Amino acid sequence: MEDQASIQWRKSTLSTTNGCVEVAVVGDRIAVRDSKQRGGGPVLEFTATEWAAFLAGVRGGEFDLNQGR
Repeated sequence: MEDQASIQWRKSTLSTTNGCVEVAVVGDRIAVRDSKQRGGGPVLEFTATEWAAFLAGVRGGEFDLNQGR
């Protein structure tokens, strides 16, 4: 992965100061990091197919924390 400082990270406008994730397109991959650890925290990378599947699951409520309670 290229230097994190040169990547254009995006964060949701709905995020709070207590934490959120940031995403960026890096080549043909989607990178995700913790917005509180911008300089040295871990970065997860996903293919476009993996990212699309994740977003579909989010939109479909598969990751709703209240589900099954």
